[in-house]
Amino acid sequence: MPVIAVISALGASVCWAAMALLAHKPATLLGPFALTRLQLICAAAVLIVLVTVQGGWQSISWVHWPAFVIASVIGVVAANMAMFACLRRGGPRRAQLLVSMNGPFAALFGFLFLGEILSGQKLAGCAIALAGMALAIRFGGNPQDKLEDMRGPMWVMIALGLVTAVANAVGLVFLKPAMLAGTDPLAANALRTAGGVIVVLVISIWRVPAFRPQIRPDAGLFIHAITPGLLGFVVAVSLQLYAVRWMDTGIAVVLGSAAPVIMLPMIWMVTGSRPRLLAWIGAFLALAGIALILL
Repeated sequence: MPVIAVISALGASVCWAAMALLAHKPATLLGPFALTRLQLICAAAVLIVLVTVQGGWQSISWVHWPAFVIASVIGVVAANMAMFACLRRGGPRRAQLLVSMNGPFAALFGFLFLGEILSGQKLAGCAIALAGMALAIRFGGNPQDKLEDMRGPMWVMIALGLVTAVANAVGLVFLKPAMLAGTDPLAANALRTAGGVIVVLVISIWRVPAFRPQIRPDAGLFIHAITPGLLGFVVAVSLQLYAVRWMDTGIAVVLGSAAPVIMLPMIWMVTGSRPRLLAWIGAFLALAGIALILL
């Protein structure tokens, strides 16, 4: 297992953790669809420029175009709209707990569609890591913090989080053959993100209140909205695609889902609320599980 792939997956986790914290406010103010559209357009523009400058388009084999369509529609648009809706309803900690379920789903889909089989040790490591992440999220916050506010029924938030996890796993699994064929991760990310832009612009033709921004963003909110988008869509996804290219999909996604643990000190710094003991125990369990995966 290449060390650079492990570092890439864990780096993606850091980016996802920061993105979830930064995106909470704009998701609440703008709404899931408006925020997804704004972030995708900006991220796609940056990615297209980067890939063009480095000449990465030549690495794409267009025989894999169905996979990029699936990754754009399900892995980008559906996953991120559901994620921002979940984030808006339940806050970043709860959203990250549910999204971290993309690891088991990715392992299952990798087995069903790609024939990937994980050893007993790696399966145990995934289970321990996910259990640790669950503890870290469940006991990692203070109910009095604004980041912990619940909006609407909890079952809706849970359903949105699980939809996010499944959609994210589907998008990564279907891109795996293209990555194995030598597609540059940045180019693959640019193509899937640009495809996502086309989808959201087509959807925007259907003028319904749910697709409109709840408020008109000023310059400050605009920057606050696109910053986590660039961090997630440009940096995190590119790192995770690199990891998927060099290791089993399920393992890459589990390592890329360590955001709940990484988020603990971030929340402590932002809110001043120290996570409880069980949260730190969960963090150490997650690290133990990750170590078991890497052995």
